Amino acid sequence: MSAIKPVLVVAGARAGGTGAATAAAFARKGYSLALISRGAEDLQALVDELKSAGSDATAFPVPSYSAPSISSVFQSIHTRYPSPHYSIRAALYNASHSIRKPFLDLTLADFHAAQETIVEGAFAFSQEIIRVFKENDIDADTGKRGFLIFTGSTTSIRGNRTTSAAAPAKWGLRALSQSLSKEFGEWNIHVAHAIIDGIINTPFSRSRFNDPPNWVENEDVRLNAEDIAKAYVYLAEQPRSAWTWELDLRPAHEKW
Repeated sequence: MSAIKPVLVVAGARAGGTGAATAAAFARKGYSLALISRGAEDLQALVDELKSAGSDATAFPVPSYSAPSISSVFQSIHTRYPSPHYSIRAALYNASHSIRKPFLDLTLADFHAAQETIVEGAFAFSQEIIRVFKENDIDADTGKRGFLIFTGSTTSIRGNRTTSAAAPAKWGLRALSQSLSKEFGEWNIHVAHAIIDGIINTPFSRSRFNDPPNWVENEDVRLNAEDIAKAYVYLAEQPRSAWTWELDLRPAHEKW
């Protein structure tokens, strides 16, 4: 009888970003990959890249991270990776909504858009994932039924001049993760939250930021997505006697 294949589900997988790097890192650990993202063409290109490296990966494009979209896409994921041949053992909610405006320039639509992607989507994603985890057997090595991690940011713990839409949503995401960690730890479900405190060297960031000068070449002032992914793998492999809820990551010269 063939072994059950573990599956990682990632919401928010963009080429060159944290979601993509995490997918690649877990694939090297033997996981199949269910990747959720907006932008079907870009997502498929990422999946093709992962497949060319030998990974079992499938694209699940969504029009948004609204609760109905999340519910619908999980039906497709369960069809592609059915039990008992596959078992969803890890999940990353990495979706975000980048918006920086002075408060009086924000609209209610801006505020709702941030809440939908960051909070509503995470809520719906977590319900789908935890229902699956509760049916899993406990892993003999880690003592876990499953591992769920959320990608946070500086705005998860500190607002600023132009973060009046993003910060409330990121604070909500952090609170959700803490609540789930406390509720489901007794089910041997490990829930974690990562504060990514600094700029990540991704295609998206390179297209938007030019301060400080030459930040892309200077590893003292920015994060690598691949190094974040290594930290996520470390969290996933923590044994039951020593679990982390919150981990903060920043480059050496980040002011905090």
